[in-house]
Amino acid sequence: MTINLTRRGFMAVSAGMLATPAIMATSRIAYAQAKPVRVGYIADYFGTSLTAIASDQGLWAKHGLEPELKVFTNGPIQIQALGAGSLDFGYVGPGALWLPASGKAKIVAMNALGLSDRVIAQAGINSMADLKGKKVGVPEGTSGDMLLRLALAKAGMQLSDVEVVKMDPSTVVSAFASKQIDGAGIWYPLVGVIGKTVPDLVEVAKSADFFPANSFPSAFVARNEVADADPELVKQMIAVLKDANDYRAADVPRSVEITAKFLGVPVEPLVTESKNGKFLTSAELAAATKDGTVAGWLKGLNEQFVTFGKLKDPLDPKDYYLAELYAG
Repeated sequence: MTINLTRRGFMAVSAGMLATPAIMATSRIAYAQAKPVRVGYIADYFGTSLTAIASDQGLWAKHGLEPELKVFTNGPIQIQALGAGSLDFGYVGPGALWLPASGKAKIVAMNALGLSDRVIAQAGINSMADLKGKKVGVPEGTSGDMLLRLALAKAGMQLSDVEVVKMDPSTVVSAFASKQIDGAGIWYPLVGVIGKTVPDLVEVAKSADFFPANSFPSAFVARNEVADADPELVKQMIAVLKDANDYRAADVPRSVEITAKFLGVPVEPLVTESKNGKFLTSAELAAATKDGTVAGWLKGLNEQFVTFGKLKDPLDPKDYYLAELYAG
C-alpha cells in the first residue's frame, strides 16, 4: 500500500498563506525542486506519529522533500525493503534493531522509549510459568518477541519451554481472540484491540517490568546506500524528524489526534499507546547521543540479541548509528 501525500502536504502549507502571487510562485518552485523520498511507517502511534505530524504540519516541504509514504506491518519487512532498494527510510521498533546492528541499515534518529509491549495470556493463565507447554503467538524479530524472551528468562524458562507460533501482528489478534493460541508477545494498541473481544485476558509481563535496566528505543533507519551516497538527503530527513519530534513532545494529545486522523482510526487506542512511552525532545536526544546514553541503549539491546541467539558479533553502535549527523 502506497500513500502519496504530496498534494495534502502542499495544501497544508499553502492554505495558511492565502498567498500573494509571489509567495505562491515561490511555493510552487520549492515543490518542483523538492527531492523525492520513500519513507516507511507502521500503523500505530509510535510508528506513525512523526510521519503524520510531518504531513499535517507541512514539514516535508519545509525541508525540501516530497515523500512517498508506505505502510508496513513491522520493522523487519522495512529492512528487507531497504535492502531491496524499494525504500529509503523506515521506522523500526526495538525488536528489529538487531538488523542495523548486523549491518543491514543505518540508524538516522531515535524515536522514543517504548513501554507498550506485553505478554498476554488467556484467562486462567496467570504467570509465565503457567504458559509452559502452551502455544504462544509472536511476530518474529519484533519487540513482542524480545519481551517474550526476557520474561521467559526472568521466570527461569527457555524459549523451548513454550510452543512458539510465528505470525504477523494481525494474525496474533485474530488467533488470540479465537483462542487458537494461549498467549502472545504483542503490544498496544493491539492489546487493547484484543481486549475488546477477550476482556478477561491476563497481562503476565510488560516492558516496564524490565525498565530502566533494559531500554526499548524505537528508531528511524536509512538504506545503507542512501546513508553512504547522499548525506544531504539524510540531513533533510533528520530535520523533518526533529521538527515533528518536538511538536509531539510539546503536545502529545494533539499528536495523537493528528495520528488518528492520518490513519483513519479511533483516537482511544492511540491515547492508550501514547501513555506507554517516554518522548524526549530533539535537544534531549542530541544530548543523550553526545554523552553516550543512546550508545548505551543500543549496546544493551545488542547484549540481549546475543543472548537470544539473534546475533553472534554485533557491530558497535558508532558503526550503524549516524550520531554525528543527528547530534551535529
